Amino acid sequence: MRLVTILLFTFFLISIPKHSLLNAQETETTGSLEGVVYDENGVLPFANIFIEGTSIGSSSDDNGTFSIHKIPIGTYKIIASFTGYNTIKKKLSIKEGENKISLTLSQGSTLDEVVVSGTLKPVIRSESPVPVEIYSPTFFKKNPTPNLFEALQNVNGVRPQLNCSICNTGDIHVNGLEGPYTLVMIDGMPIVSGLSTVYGLSGIPNSLIERIEVVKGPASSLYGSEAVGGLINIITKNPDAAPEISTDVFASGWGETNIDFGFKARVGKATALVGANYFFYDQVIDKNEDGFTDLTLQDRISIFNKWNFKRSSGKNFTLAGRFYYEDRWGGENEWDRSFRGSDEIYGESIYTTRYEVLGSYELPTKEPISLSFSYTNHDQNSFYGDVSYQAKQRIGFTQLAWDKKLKSHDLLFGAAYRYQYYDDNTTATGSDNTNDPEETKIPGVFVQDEITLASNHKLLLGSRLDYDDRHGSIFTPRIAYKWSINDKNIFRLNAGTGFRVVNLFTEEHAALTGSREVIVEENLAPEESYNVNLNYIKKIFFDNGTFIGLDASAWYTHFTNAIIPDYDTNPQQIRYGNLDGYAVSTGVSLNSDINFSNGLKVMAGFSALNVSNTDDGIRSRQVLTESFTGTWGVTYKVHALNLTLDYTGNAYGPMRLPTLGPNDPRRDNSPWYSIQNIQFTYKSSTNLEIYGGVKNLLDWTPNRGNPFLISRAEDPFDNNVQFNQNGDVLVTADNPYGLTFDSTYIYGPNQGARGFLGVRYTLL
Repeated sequence: MRLVTILLFTFFLISIPKHSLLNAQETETTGSLEGVVYDENGVLPFANIFIEGTSIGSSSDDNGTFSIHKIPIGTYKIIASFTGYNTIKKKLSIKEGENKISLTLSQGSTLDEVVVSGTLKPVIRSESPVPVEIYSPTFFKKNPTPNLFEALQNVNGVRPQLNCSICNTGDIHVNGLEGPYTLVMIDGMPIVSGLSTVYGLSGIPNSLIERIEVVKGPASSLYGSEAVGGLINIITKNPDAAPEISTDVFASGWGETNIDFGFKARVGKATALVGANYFFYDQVIDKNEDGFTDLTLQDRISIFNKWNFKRSSGKNFTLAGRFYYEDRWGGENEWDRSFRGSDEIYGESIYTTRYEVLGSYELPTKEPISLSFSYTNHDQNSFYGDVSYQAKQRIGFTQLAWDKKLKSHDLLFGAAYRYQYYDDNTTATGSDNTNDPEETKIPGVFVQDEITLASNHKLLLGSRLDYDDRHGSIFTPRIAYKWSINDKNIFRLNAGTGFRVVNLFTEEHAALTGSREVIVEENLAPEESYNVNLNYIKKIFFDNGTFIGLDASAWYTHFTNAIIPDYDTNPQQIRYGNLDGYAVSTGVSLNSDINFSNGLKVMAGFSALNVSNTDDGIRSRQVLTESFTGTWGVTYKVHALNLTLDYTGNAYGPMRLPTLGPNDPRRDNSPWYSIQNIQFTYKSSTNLEIYGGVKNLLDWTPNRGNPFLISRAEDPFDNNVQFNQNGDVLVTADNPYGLTFDSTYIYGPNQGARGFLGVRYTLL
């Protein structure tokens, strides 16, 4: 009923303007359009030709010719597109009778998009020495989700990892490396880090996203700590280019409701973009019948405001802010707020309040010099059963960058400063009834030189020097080389180092949930990494109009001082310390983008990886790291019905799981599993979209093949657990496996098959 109400309310809010074409169709005065589509080699068969804002269109035949009949008299924009070519628009007045036109398309692809993440400045993707993957809102609409965390599940080599089966917090794994190894940025600013690593990702609404850029491999030479495994840069919409109004509302069969709304306004010489996201879910569902909620209940709001100021100097100034509040809880089905923090009914309740400010200011100088800045304030009020975790974190960041071109050298100089304040109620920031908040100041400088050796050869040299008052100076160099054999074959070789300063309690949710004792064995030193990455891109064009794009990579990353939670030494503990040895992440991946001349599009990719730790000469697979991951998306549009079909999914190979010792009856390794989705989207000529489908078609959940997921769910406070003199759990009639309460055994979502229905509207 809630879904019906929301959809009706949305239709009421949206005033859908009737296109003049619809009114004109009521008359009998029409014309026809005939034409030919060309490319640089001659006629171009199987190209798509449409009239903008309508459902009227056609395709060119074997001779490149096309015809469209019964077009109402008027002035329109004719759109011509073909896979692997740049789309063009041409204005044309349709008169009564026959009208003729010729259209010429030039070759192009997503390789020609502008990216910034690889080199910290705008560059055409195909020219960047650093491989950068781009994902647009269209990609994420194929499987609509209420937040960025879930949206990334269909990106090859990127896996959202749930870290708790009760409160459903998680992080993003890239190429098998855990979330804290990947830097998540908004508009180039390190917004999501530290305390928000496991809580902040769910608060970024998809409606604000212009595109997402993914760099796999260390980027510490440009971005400092936390960019050891790679970075995810969320580029928000430019207010000047954003739609006047946009709205997106959908709900699922489980009762989840997500509302996105945005608009832009012009205030004097400035343009403002305002976006709001509201997510609500209040259903207690327990399909696996363990007495605990399968999905965390959530009430979340996020408000975003971004300004573009036009200055007389012609230089840009952008300023943005975001407010985010979330109330989430999971636990025993009988839990309510009266039990928060008590030892009667178990629940994990988290209140999060977050403020963000970020901006970029181009100095009014002849040289291109820009100042970027950000500030975040993150407050967390949480209880894990009767364990209180109260934490505050404030992060300030500023960076000055100077871009200088000298003949064949494209230089970049920069200086950065990061300030971090962290305080909580654990031993991390105090002991013996004293409070000692942690304050970290990290200044740094960096330099980069992109050298054009020849028209098809580029070399990039970069280095960064940071000073951490806890660990001293940290130097991170990198080198990148690009060889363009031609515009259809590109090789890239990247190598570099990275470092990461660990914030244990802010990043490791497992240290707070369940009954395992946390043991920090030593003063933790920064982790360091060495990485080599080889990338090859191939574009293939066929005479029948089919296009295939291939993007293959192989990588090797070696870690020293790695800090990896040890679940094995003592099943009742999580031990943290620098690895007495090394860790390695190695693998290969392939992304393919296939577009057929009949309109069928297929995106598919796979990654085979091996992440292992060697400690005291003993090698073991890393916990919760898959050996294989595959993703796909199949899209087909039925033009006659304005209907698009999207079939998306992913598959994961086995990963080692954190069991509680040899008596634990749960699987030591996860099985192969797949989550698949289907969606149908109808789009009208007035930019109204109605979409719906089914998520998790195979109804897969991680409890398959397991006697339970949460150990000792019937005794979450371990009231009936008995221990011997050494602290080991005793096997008793009430505890036949000798376990304690633990919720860290989770490797996939608990939601089975469910339907969803939504509506979008955009006023350009």
